[in-house]
Amino acid sequence: MRFGFTLPNNMGVTDPDEVAEVAVDCERLGFDSVWVAHHVLNIGYVRERLGDRPYHDALTVLTWAAAKTERVELGTSVLVLPYLHPVNLAKQLATLDHLSKGRLLVGVGVGSLPEENAALGVPYHERGAFTDEFLMVMAALWAPGSATVHGERWDFADVVCTPKPFRSPHPPILVGGNRAPALRRAARWQGWHPMRLPPESMAKRLPVIDAELAAAGRSRLDGFRVHACLDLDLWTGPRDRPPRAPMHGTAEQLRDAVGRYREIGVTDLVLSAMSPAALEGGRSRLVEQLEHFAAEVLAPERS
Repeated sequence: MRFGFTLPNNMGVTDPDEVAEVAVDCERLGFDSVWVAHHVLNIGYVRERLGDRPYHDALTVLTWAAAKTERVELGTSVLVLPYLHPVNLAKQLATLDHLSKGRLLVGVGVGSLPEENAALGVPYHERGAFTDEFLMVMAALWAPGSATVHGERWDFADVVCTPKPFRSPHPPILVGGNRAPALRRAARWQGWHPMRLPPESMAKRLPVIDAELAAAGRSRLDGFRVHACLDLDLWTGPRDRPPRAPMHGTAEQLRDAVGRYREIGVTDLVLSAMSPAALEGGRSRLVEQLEHFAAEVLAPERS
């Protein structure tokens, strides 16, 4: 199993360089990947959490992290495609794939904030169809030669977009979401990247993906990635609310949770520190927690 950590670009940290430096810490500690979250506006639940504190741009922070690291994969968890443009994004991602020498992972989603959709001009109820066409456009632009697309939203012929991605045919596309449309969408690409699902909930959904893969002559054994994206909470003692996912408690409890995810076929655990306590004391406190996880969970996994 591979282990990743989501950089706190969405946690109101003032200095974005401090955010990117966490990627260096993760690489040093043996994590396999680092990730960034994505929203454009402090709106809805994002504003409730951050107020007017910074939510740093996902791809800018990820590029800065790429420059500071050599080994870890670099992922988006997740890019909300209805907030973006496929031609611009295809060029940005291909360029980042080259800068990182093929370390990019493209997590994508449809979004869950109607207010943000409204502010950015994409009807919320159309976001699924928008995302499907968006991915089709990027794949066409990334293919060798020129691209021709005749879709509902984008229509062009003989367009050349360069560079093509470093990795052929393109970086793995990992689809976020827990509902049936997202599961079917994930099966059309290279992986599933759901948020905060316990093992039993993931196990109930995986047969949908398996059926879709089988219909296309594929299976999860063909390199399909199954990610579990979870809040990591290493603080024990009294809790003022139940955990949102089972990655909490003692080292023994964490190792047990890892085993339960492995049993259902999870290939990657992508952790984040969303608790307000996680950043109390700044980066040094966060790194202390990561060091504890690396020593108590990651190292035994590798031994």
